[in-house]
Amino acid sequence: MRRPGAMREQELAIPVHEKLGEGLISVPEGATLDLDLRLESVHEGILVSAEASTTATGVCGRCLIDIERPVQVDFQELFAYPSGEAFDYEVHDDHVDLEPLIRDAVVLALPFQPVCRPDCPGLDPETGERLADVPDREPTQTVDPRWSALAGFQASDTDESTPSSGNTEER
Repeated sequence: MRRPGAMREQELAIPVHEKLGEGLISVPEGATLDLDLRLESVHEGILVSAEASTTATGVCGRCLIDIERPVQVDFQELFAYPSGEAFDYEVHDDHVDLEPLIRDAVVLALPFQPVCRPDCPGLDPETGERLADVPDREPTQTVDPRWSALAGFQASDTDESTPSSGNTEER
C-alpha cells in the first residue's frame, strides 16, 4: 500500500450475482464474467486497468428471436487514497470495490437495439411472421387508413398555375 511502482496482475472468473442490463439484451444472473486485471500503485492511489468479457443474451430488436452476443469492455480507473477531496472511487482499508465499475462498464457496452444480423428485415406488420424466413415474399403494401382520403388525389401532368400558350397580352 502506498508504494508507487508496485503492480499486481490477476485473472478472475466470477459469477454474475444479479442481471446486468434491463433492455432487450442483458447479462443473465449466473453467467461467468472473465476479468483480466492490472492493479498499479501510484502516488494518488491505485490505478486499475481491466478487460472484462462475458456473454449477453436477449432478443433481436427487429424480429424478436433469441440471440447471444459476446461483450468485451476495457476500462481504467483511479481509486484514490482517502483524502479531504471527493473522488468517485476510493481505496478503503487497503481494498478497492470493483463491482460498481465493472457493472457500469458492462451495462454501457450493451447495445440499445440489438439485432440478430445487421440486415435483419424484421417482422411482417400484418402477419407477424419473420421476413427472413420467407425471403421470396414481397412485403405487403398497406395504406394507413388515416391517409385513405388522399388516395383519390393524383398528381396531374400539367401545372395549372402556368398560363396557357397562346395570345396573351401583357398589360
